[in-house]
Amino acid sequence: MKIHEYQAKALLREFGVPVPAGDVATTPAEARAVASRLGGRVVVKAQVHAGGRGKAGGIKVADDAAAAERVAKQILGMKLKTPQTPPDGILVRSVLVEEGSAVDRELYLSITLDRARATHVVLASLAGGMDIEEVAARTPERIFREWAHPALGIQDFQARRLAYGLGLAGEPFKQTVGLIRSLFALYLAHDCSLVEINPLVVTKDGRVLALDAKLNFDDNALMRRKEIAALRDVNEEDPLDVEASKYGLNYIKLDGNVGCMVNGAGLAMATMDIVKLAGGEPANFLDVGGGASPEQIENAFRILSSDPSVKAVFINVFGGILRCDRLAAGVIAAVQKLGLRLPVVVRMEGTNVEEGRRMLAESGLALTNADDMGDGAKKAVALARG
Repeated sequence: MKIHEYQAKALLREFGVPVPAGDVATTPAEARAVASRLGGRVVVKAQVHAGGRGKAGGIKVADDAAAAERVAKQILGMKLKTPQTPPDGILVRSVLVEEGSAVDRELYLSITLDRARATHVVLASLAGGMDIEEVAARTPERIFREWAHPALGIQDFQARRLAYGLGLAGEPFKQTVGLIRSLFALYLAHDCSLVEINPLVVTKDGRVLALDAKLNFDDNALMRRKEIAALRDVNEEDPLDVEASKYGLNYIKLDGNVGCMVNGAGLAMATMDIVKLAGGEPANFLDVGGGASPEQIENAFRILSSDPSVKAVFINVFGGILRCDRLAAGVIAAVQKLGLRLPVVVRMEGTNVEEGRRMLAESGLALTNADDMGDGAKKAVALARG
């Protein structure tokens, strides 16, 4: 789960991480009031779940309160388009108005999970304010890494080593060491999957500030992080993703025309690969889980069929916890109830598979049985084409 920058900075403040003074505004008049309270030069920043806002016109500097109101009027209500947004952009509903900073240096700092080493890693770079993916690809030597001990966390000597790598000395060095420890404490306390400060700046008067902040959270931990779950902004998410989450379905919209319904994340990934191997493009990632109920199957069909780009549905299920006859019953009921007109290809293996295939064959519905994954993918791609 992602949150807005202003929400992330509020959490940073709770852990003693220094950030510029500021507040959120949803109207130009509110932006003017915040700027008046701060006094002097301010920065008005579009609040959307995407990076690259500055290049897209979503971040503007204002010299006074009147200018803050004027630029907020330009930003609020715009469809911001960046490499990280959908093609048609994201509607800007709020802005963060915060005091301007006299920046001397821009740095990069983040914490995430290194799955290869099965522990957390802190990354730092001198290339702050830039596309860190490009820096990692072209000049990986400019990124410094320190891996945390799984039980002890990040240690002071590691934080000092990172600060040295950033070329810091004196008071900024001390501040950065403490900031790294505070960020790591926040990362663990709130079950984050990513904490990213880009840029982390050193001001001309020697202060170290988190000028921007991105926090992502482990969805599986939200059940015990109610205060974090409450920060979710569904306006920033695909409506079909939001609808799927209501029924315990894992759904991600993609760009193809073959709708995929699968039980298990690994099988879902394999299904998308085999659809591409058959010459098609998957329209989604949809995992109904190991023990999907008829209601979940029905809602999965409803979500798939509501996507106009889907021209055929490929169901690929291994019947372990979810028996094949139970899946077949759910599919038949869903197609009948929804009046589904899309062609549906079903490949199933596992418990009660023969009974499930018999039920599908005798249903009288336009359901196509597949012998295996490759056969199912070929049939689904062919049906989606014509």
